[in-house]
Amino acid sequence: MSSSAPPASAGPADTPAQPEQQRLLGPDPDVAPPAGVRSLWRLRGYLYPYRWQLLFMLVAALGGVGLALAIPLVTAAIIDGPVAEGDVSLLVPLAGLALALGVLEAVLIFARRWVQNKAVLGLETTLRHDLYARLQQLPMSFHTRWQSGQLLSRATTDLSLIRRFSGFGLLFLLTNIVQLVVTTVILLFMYWPLGLVVAAVSVPIIWLSMRFEKSYVVVSRQVQDEQGDLATRAEEAAVAIRVIKSFGRSEHVSSQYEGAAQQLRATSMRKVRMPATFWTFLEGIPNVAVVIVLALGAWGVGTDRLTPGQLVAFITLMLSLVWPVSSLGVILAMAQESMTASARILEIFDTEPAIVGGTRTIPAPRGHLRFEGVRFAFPDNPSDDVLKGVDLELEPGETVALVGATGSGKTLLTALVPRLWDVTGGRVTLDGEDVRDLDLTHLRTLVATAFEDPTLFSMSARENLTLGRADATEAEIEEALEVAQAQFVHELPWGLDTRIGEQGMSLSGGQRQRLALARAVLARPSVIVLDDTLSALDVHTETLVEAALRRVLADTTGLIVAHRASTVLLADKVALLQDGVITHVGDHRQLLADVPQYRELLAAEDERAEEMSA
Repeated sequence: MSSSAPPASAGPADTPAQPEQQRLLGPDPDVAPPAGVRSLWRLRGYLYPYRWQLLFMLVAALGGVGLALAIPLVTAAIIDGPVAEGDVSLLVPLAGLALALGVLEAVLIFARRWVQNKAVLGLETTLRHDLYARLQQLPMSFHTRWQSGQLLSRATTDLSLIRRFSGFGLLFLLTNIVQLVVTTVILLFMYWPLGLVVAAVSVPIIWLSMRFEKSYVVVSRQVQDEQGDLATRAEEAAVAIRVIKSFGRSEHVSSQYEGAAQQLRATSMRKVRMPATFWTFLEGIPNVAVVIVLALGAWGVGTDRLTPGQLVAFITLMLSLVWPVSSLGVILAMAQESMTASARILEIFDTEPAIVGGTRTIPAPRGHLRFEGVRFAFPDNPSDDVLKGVDLELEPGETVALVGATGSGKTLLTALVPRLWDVTGGRVTLDGEDVRDLDLTHLRTLVATAFEDPTLFSMSARENLTLGRADATEAEIEEALEVAQAQFVHELPWGLDTRIGEQGMSLSGGQRQRLALARAVLARPSVIVLDDTLSALDVHTETLVEAALRRVLADTTGLIVAHRASTVLLADKVALLQDGVITHVGDHRQLLADVPQYRELLAAEDERAEEMSA
């Protein structure tokens, strides 16, 4: 089975057709999906590669049950034969048979667990791979609505719950039911009045199990959701620790975390109390049955309706049902948690990627970029266009500065080039090809983006740099570092191999921007998009970076979101974005002289920059 996508049994084909808006947005993270046996059944494809191991586990488990049932019957034969008749000649063979059955049972248990580990861990690994792959495929509309902690909870806790039930709970649910049925039949055959007592015990157990199942699934889902919320708070506090400390809000954030933790504790206590009550009844009912069996059994032996050996075997078999009955609560709880976990994971699998790549490629890319009547509205507000018909052309090797007021849609427009979002009207073309027709991986090798708020990963500086181009040589890395004025990496404790920490928190804002810029330059794209990438640099460093960028942009098509005149001067021409459309395109000096809105925007930004540097 391929692990690049969820199996057919877990895919969207099993779900009803969704409205277009719901398909783009994905499920509502605040609405719990229905959890039931069907949720687990849809993931059955992940068990298929391990079908022979699972079959062996089932046969071994059932064989162990059969051996466990045979040993009391051999014991009855020993008591009613050699012991009762004083014939020791049969004692050794029968005792040897009982010992052999016990050893064989132990061997089957060992073999089952040996095979079980490989199967269930393989299942979890494949499922985790596909879940992560699907998260990478899902659009920005999905990730902007879902808390990272909720996704983290699904990729860790929920997968572990499914693994535990698939490898332990499901197997013992089947074998325990078989053991209960077979043992009851044997007991009825041995002495039907006592067998009826055992059969009658199953009625309250089934009734209690059904009540437990309905209520436990609700609280189980609530606990899992609250675990995700708590994980989100913990992650946000770790990532934003500098902001929290600088504002002296540690106590405030801690109180929020503590409140969420206390809520999780209260819900978890409800969850614990429910099975505790259930298990108390499950263990109490068999004990009552044992007392009744002892009384009726003693009467049966006294009236010669039952032999002493049969009574011992009967009580032994009766006691052998204590584990299947008492474990029923654990297994049912595990099943409910697993069904809930499956439903939560299927929420992700059922979200169709709204951005799907085409099949075309550009053999010899030139970097000719065009925006043709581009319109865009966010999926949750499709009637309100942010971009209202943008027309803009960038010739190969040309650099265009995109200028506009805050919130005018500049960053959104640049995000349409690598298809982080898709247009809702018009089209974006690269060398004449609609970007929606291009293979997605190919497109994103042709376009490199450096964002204003750069994202760095908890890995070495070298790994962060080569993220977009793993085959870069040392000379190319050094050239990119020079362009971005990011040679500071050589001063780190282990140079380029220094682990810079999550989100690059060990670096300053300017250092993070320069490292992200070097990463974009190193990718050698046909189109480079710079989303106000120099905003955190000091004037001296900005001058050096701009001088080096001119060399890079001479051979690359560049789209630069600019707020300052110094950045605008990097461009061959300037496009002014107002009210969702490009209103003016021209030379910087021309726009400065002829367009008051453009002059006011740059003047306001320069004044703000002077105030910040004062």
